[in-house]
Amino acid sequence: MGPLKGIKVVEIASVGAGPFCAMMLSDMGAEVLRIERHGPGEKASDNVLSRGRRILTIDLKQASGKETVLRLVKRADALIEGFRPGVMERLGLGPDVCLAHNSRLVYGRVTGWGQTGPLRHAAGHDINYIALTGALQAIGRSGEPPVPPLNLIGDFGGGGMLLAFGLVCAILEAFRSGKGQVIDAAMVDGAALLMAMIYGFKATNRWKDERESNLLDGGAHFYGTYECADGKWVAIGAIEAQFYALLLEKMEICDPAFQSQYDAARWPELKATLASLFKRRTRQEWCELLEGSDVCFAPILDTDEAPEHAHNKARRTFVEIDGVIQPAPAPRFSRTVPEIQKPEVTTDEQTENAWASWGFTAAEIATIKRQGTI
Repeated sequence: MGPLKGIKVVEIASVGAGPFCAMMLSDMGAEVLRIERHGPGEKASDNVLSRGRRILTIDLKQASGKETVLRLVKRADALIEGFRPGVMERLGLGPDVCLAHNSRLVYGRVTGWGQTGPLRHAAGHDINYIALTGALQAIGRSGEPPVPPLNLIGDFGGGGMLLAFGLVCAILEAFRSGKGQVIDAAMVDGAALLMAMIYGFKATNRWKDERESNLLDGGAHFYGTYECADGKWVAIGAIEAQFYALLLEKMEICDPAFQSQYDAARWPELKATLASLFKRRTRQEWCELLEGSDVCFAPILDTDEAPEHAHNKARRTFVEIDGVIQPAPAPRFSRTVPEIQKPEVTTDEQTENAWASWGFTAAEIATIKRQGTI
């Protein structure tokens, strides 16, 4: 019963950003039908990004396959695709064709470089897209190579989440105007957008391009990570003066050098002092002293520990579906509560129910099966 209940989306299966976007929409209640081009569909238990939607396999190289997808498009509010520019056009399912069949359709495209620009046809991955925006250069230790932040910034934040936002915006607009449109969600654009605050700092001379020399990149001694006596790590972010004062109080730091919190010239020596202090106790001991206070502290947990943390368990931040621990839908809603929809692809009967919900009769399903389309 999520806020997008009643919205119908066709997802042309891809990898990374596209499935993440489709997962978010499904979590919010949209009915997402995933079209696989080859081979059997994935089960949600095999891939968290595939959760919550029915999966059908259609041979898009056949004319009947294209016709089948276009019939689905007629009933859809949106379509998601994540291929290089021109691929959907070559399949006969480009925006012009789809919008001709459904003028209210929101056609969502997510790529690394975008639909335009000199790099639009080049291969790439998250690391390449964020490299071009200044994001990758800013992450890492001084004197060491930039550190890839997993594939969170380009693929998911700057790609899938950006497309999900764009789709909802365009669907709302289509309800008012009666007209669909095409969304060009480029990971390079999204990663740049996520850097908005940093570029704002740069414009006001509050950001240096040298890694580990700024407030939020590990340069400041009060905003960083520290190893504990047991080899585990903690994170502190005591930026505000009152939080910083509490940190010094709880750690019993009386050294007057620490009173110059924003003297960047002293940050390296103060970081070294803090590092030595944190190594005197285990992570659990630091948790007992600092966690839950206004010090802005948290233990750095791995993927086994995070779902078991008391706060995450209280909020059900992680859930278990078919034996797989995975993040729960977010954000939270007070009335239209989102939930992970149970995919229904395990039997022929359930697959036929998926077709039926999109307007296909039993006779039509039998016909396209005989044609080898599905």
